[in-house]
Amino acid sequence: MAVLETIRVKLGILITVLIAVALLSFIIDPSTLQSVSSSMSSKYDVGEINGKSISYTDFQADVDKFTTINEVITGSSVQNEQQQVSIRNAAWQSLIDKHLFVKNAKAAGLAVGEEEMVDIISGDIASNVISMNPAFCDENGNFSKEALLQFISYVDSDESGRLKLYWNYLQNAAQTQQYYAKYMSLFAQSNFVNSLMLTEQVAENNNTFDVEFVMVPFGFENDSTIVVSDSEIRKYYDSHKKFYKQQASRDIEYVVFEVTPSAEDIAAANQALVAVYDDFASTENMKSFLLANSDRQLDNTWYKEGQLNRVSKAVNDFAFGKNATVSEVIENGDSFLAVRVMEEAMVPDSVYVKYVPANSENVDSLLTVAEAMWIPQTPGYEDVMTAKVNSNVTVNGLVFKVLDTTAPVAKKRVAILEKSVVASKETVNSCYAKANTFATKAAGKYENFQKALTEEGVYAHPVNKMLESADRLGAVEGTKEVTRWAFDAKKGDVSSIMTINNNYFIIATLTGIHKEGYTDINEVASSIRTELYSEKLGEKKAAEVAEKIAGLSDMQAIAEALKTTVSTKDGVAFSSMSNQGLDPMFIGAASVAEDGKIYGPLAGNIGVYVYKVTGRDTGAFYTEDDAKARDAQMSQYASQMVVPVMMEDADVKDNRARFF
Repeated sequence: MAVLETIRVKLGILITVLIAVALLSFIIDPSTLQSVSSSMSSKYDVGEINGKSISYTDFQADVDKFTTINEVITGSSVQNEQQQVSIRNAAWQSLIDKHLFVKNAKAAGLAVGEEEMVDIISGDIASNVISMNPAFCDENGNFSKEALLQFISYVDSDESGRLKLYWNYLQNAAQTQQYYAKYMSLFAQSNFVNSLMLTEQVAENNNTFDVEFVMVPFGFENDSTIVVSDSEIRKYYDSHKKFYKQQASRDIEYVVFEVTPSAEDIAAANQALVAVYDDFASTENMKSFLLANSDRQLDNTWYKEGQLNRVSKAVNDFAFGKNATVSEVIENGDSFLAVRVMEEAMVPDSVYVKYVPANSENVDSLLTVAEAMWIPQTPGYEDVMTAKVNSNVTVNGLVFKVLDTTAPVAKKRVAILEKSVVASKETVNSCYAKANTFATKAAGKYENFQKALTEEGVYAHPVNKMLESADRLGAVEGTKEVTRWAFDAKKGDVSSIMTINNNYFIIATLTGIHKEGYTDINEVASSIRTELYSEKLGEKKAAEVAEKIAGLSDMQAIAEALKTTVSTKDGVAFSSMSNQGLDPMFIGAASVAEDGKIYGPLAGNIGVYVYKVTGRDTGAFYTEDDAKARDAQMSQYASQMVVPVMMEDADVKDNRARFF
């Protein structure tokens, strides 16, 4: 009965738990449970810094913040792929600074106090973040407290909150920079070189020696008597394992089918431009016309002669030549162009202005106290360039007062009608059909992939140890889809067709998987075997040379016994081993040899040496300044390694490549 009672109690608990789970599932949407589960999984972490997991959601919030900061700095909300990468890198670096570097700096006893920050922000303590910021500089590029105070006065009145976000970023960046300055100063000052060490460096680098030597080369024939066992390879691998640390990577082979416009496609692009050419030459609403008919929209920039070369030399030559208003059709690479000169005038390259927000009260009063600065022509602000001196012009929500200009030069505004050559639907379908034929024959298996290569006459491009961050295959950019597939696939799998940039169809097969950690011994056994073979060969050849020259004390006699000749080299310097055409091992040994004494045999990298130093000389070509410059260079290199070493010690994991 006691046993039955125990079963009832435990079973009752189990039933209660099951009912609770069922009720929870009923109340909470399954997708919510999945989301919670996902957020708790490290698979959805962008990385880990100093033991802290960085979730995708948190990192994306930081990316959004830095995107806004970039918009404030550049004045543009449009970012190309390169700018987006830079923004994500800035967001990641800020996390490294926050969770790793600053913590380590504080642990080293460093601090940046409140009063110190006040001095930094005010410019009393130099900080490039503040003092070199163009927004806080005068027309000569010098830091201006007035400009800084004017900016701060705008922060609280900015209802969007963007200026406050930017100002907080600047303060944080200035504080972090101060931590870096202190830590690097502490690091650099600890790398102390006293006068005795400096004198020794100068002496060592000014010493040269003259040497006689004979060399018996190893040759290229394999010595079958030398055997390297598996146990020796294992022993070498275990003792050098730190050199075989690796990131996760994949080996793939891939075929690529490129969509190339046909002759018919090229002719169609030309005809499309010709069809609207007359309207282009006569339209009075060029902006709307180009918006509807051109691959290039209206550009209001004032160009001076030579600047249109960035579009095409033919375009520049027409615009600034003595021609008609509208050009003939110009073939320019993969597009066709026509140019129409819209306007010409004498326009300066830069203007000296003051500006304030257009919605400010007492605009004239604010302009009086505003900081003046030189600005070049900027897209969207062309009207500022043509405004008269001492006049006001409102552009993009800002009132500009033009105080002065550079000397006006002849410039023109042009409209460019462009029709790009693009592959037609028929051309794309034809290319896709070829890729589909290959993919069908490959049928998801490596063996079939290899057969399809032969049958279709296609070349497979190999890629070894492709990292998870890879975004390029040969000349093809934006191949992140291929990388993601490779890191999710199993060895021997063949992908389906992957479309890249609508211009390439790629089919890949996974041929190798390299996990994060240490390279498998089987992958490096061949190189280790070669290394150990060379060592054993050197030992054997050195023993053979020793036997042949036993009892000989003359370099000429040694050369005759080895059936070679005596070579000489004067002015050999240990400080420049890499550029003297000699075996580094030989130079190192000879540099510390006693004068007049025969040494060897010494097994080098390419042969066995017997040598004698015949003289030494002390020059003065290496100076104390050279030694100091080298020490400074080494110190700078060491300081550059501080953060990477910190990251390695903290086992920082950067998984951003999984998401971006």
